[in-house]
Amino acid sequence: MSRFIATSAIRGAHGVVEQAEKLYKEALTTLGPDKPVAFPNTTYFLPVIYTFTGHKVQKIADLEKPLHLARSLLAPIPDEHLWLPYLGGALDAGAATLFAEEIIEGIRFAKGEQPEVRNGFKYNGPIDDVQMRAWGIQMVDGRMPGFAAVVGAAKSNEVAVKIVRELQSKGQLVFLSSMSNGRSIVDQLLESGVDLGYDTFTVPFGSDTISTVYALGYASRAAISFGNVAPGDFRKILLYNKFRCFAFALALGPMDDLKWATGAGAINYGFPAVCDTIVPNVLPTGVTKYEHVVSMPFDDIPGRDDLERAERLVQRCIEVRGIKVKTAKVNIPVAFGPAFEGEVVRRDNLRIEFGGKGGMCFELLRMKDLDAVEDGKITVIGKDMDEFPVAAKVPLAILVDVAGRKMQKDFEPVLERQFHHFLNNAEGIQHQGQRDITWIRIHKNAVDKGFRLKHFGEILRTTLMNDFGSIVDKVQVILITEPEQVKKLIEEARAIYNERNIRIAGLTDDAVDTFYSCSLCQSFAPNHICVINPERVGLCGAYNWLDCRASYEIKPSGPNQPVPKGALVDATKGEWEGVNKFVYEHSNMAINRFTLYSIMDSPMTTCGCCECIMVIIPEANGFMIVSRDDYGMTPSGMAFTTMMSTAGGGMQTPGMMGHGKYFITSKRFISAEGGIKRIVWMSKNLKEELADELKEVCTNAGDPDLLDKIADGSTVTTVDQLLAFLQEKGHPALAMDPVM
Repeated sequence: MSRFIATSAIRGAHGVVEQAEKLYKEALTTLGPDKPVAFPNTTYFLPVIYTFTGHKVQKIADLEKPLHLARSLLAPIPDEHLWLPYLGGALDAGAATLFAEEIIEGIRFAKGEQPEVRNGFKYNGPIDDVQMRAWGIQMVDGRMPGFAAVVGAAKSNEVAVKIVRELQSKGQLVFLSSMSNGRSIVDQLLESGVDLGYDTFTVPFGSDTISTVYALGYASRAAISFGNVAPGDFRKILLYNKFRCFAFALALGPMDDLKWATGAGAINYGFPAVCDTIVPNVLPTGVTKYEHVVSMPFDDIPGRDDLERAERLVQRCIEVRGIKVKTAKVNIPVAFGPAFEGEVVRRDNLRIEFGGKGGMCFELLRMKDLDAVEDGKITVIGKDMDEFPVAAKVPLAILVDVAGRKMQKDFEPVLERQFHHFLNNAEGIQHQGQRDITWIRIHKNAVDKGFRLKHFGEILRTTLMNDFGSIVDKVQVILITEPEQVKKLIEEARAIYNERNIRIAGLTDDAVDTFYSCSLCQSFAPNHICVINPERVGLCGAYNWLDCRASYEIKPSGPNQPVPKGALVDATKGEWEGVNKFVYEHSNMAINRFTLYSIMDSPMTTCGCCECIMVIIPEANGFMIVSRDDYGMTPSGMAFTTMMSTAGGGMQTPGMMGHGKYFITSKRFISAEGGIKRIVWMSKNLKEELADELKEVCTNAGDPDLLDKIADGSTVTTVDQLLAFLQEKGHPALAMDPVM
């Protein structure tokens, strides 16, 4: 390793450890040893320290141990003329730097100095657990491979915007921190009118280099949550992030000792660095997958102008990290890429919306004969986006006709369900829901840049051909805003939706001899495998049995594989020899048995993407169901994120199980334990969303008033409150056989 880099990293580590030691001594005196220390809205303590060592920092006194460890990792500052042929001393200094930086940030939170506010702008600080898990499904299926930690400031505001847009188009989360010559890329983006925050996948941690540690904390928590890596097992943390989380650092502007030290800490995760200034290269591979440090001086990059140089700089980052980018090239006037999925268009920025509360919007994909589809034809009927008043609520019909020699009717809902992901990939477009509850919002900036209805068609045609070219030969799109036509067509669409529902509703587990698997989440939870049967949707809620069957026919080598049931072992609990064999072989031989109808005996493993988690409440002789959208406290004494840290990552936990929300309405729902009558508490938002379906389930169970007997978080958050509520309502679980 270059003596310059090693000397700078070790010298920077010494400086930041000394700063942490000074702050710690002051905090002991001014705050006291028992003053709580925590990053807000996370259950992973100080996550880098926790994942490296297993040590839980909960108060000021708990900082002493990692501080001593940081000091012990520091080698003497080497002579600048000494050549070091290895990374060891610098990597140890990097680990010490991350410990010290987390200690400093922890004390800042204890003192009320974080999150940082600078020039009237409030920085984000660390990413909370809810958001970390919300991004989980996009990371596990590869749409969002990792993150880019951008440190410093770009050559100009225009270059800063171009770099961020290029990173987003490559599917990267963008984390922002530090400054160069008194300027931060956050300043540059804000001055350019770029929206920052969770909604846009650009997270400003802080204006100093120390805040970069939050990026490594995010990587640490992802490894624990989705990779089933035990805290303290740093070797697995490194391997997990090296091969599964495709992150890198992009250093803009001059490097100083602290930046080198923090960069050395990132290399401990397998994350390389690319610098836009002249620095020594560290090209041999080893800790990272490819090069460790790459110098790409901005003004030396071949290109016609600075924006093209910025594009090539990002491309070099992608190459160094080994990221394989698969993005459809769509002819639209806004940026396009998976990083924009989840973007929220606020009321203040709204130009037009389709559907939503009180509105009317639907989308329908229809299979047609080859000669009935004119490939690439996009028809707009009615007024376009720019012809309506600002913030108008407008009806919209999206009709997509596809044809292909290998296309089948069963594939229609599979392809149609992808519209959500495809349209959300466009900058400034917010898409929610599906079928006839679709809700689309368009940002003012998108319309100002020339985005129109026809561009919905461009997106859908290009992405369908790109992702489903094996079965789709031709695509045409019709977009209608004329109210009477939309009103008429939505009823026709609902009749088609109903036909699809009847097809799956008529299927039972007993009527088929094959279930299907889903292994999408194994990229983050290696031992997890979903088994999807006709009477149970996948944990994420996105796939049912018919979808998986169609997916297998479309792509036989894909994540949805047939699971022969084999001989029946236990009809009550839902156990088959073939399912057990498949699960054992596809869970890295970690899981021996699976029961599909029980939560107490060998339930399905849980990944980080489940819509709900169900947990036993022994005192109530029943179970509670917590929605991932419920951020409050529950009678178990745990919030959703805490439960997921216990059961997620591919673990099989009797009495605790993730599941899709519509599984609650199934006749097979924990039928081994008594079904819906065992549910004593449920998240209020879930109870309201599924109210009609749940009332029907309760009636079929012989207790039409059962839903009113199930508590929720609006009135009950403790076990004592729950027991009083259940006794007052006469809940049947109290009189059922003991569940344990």
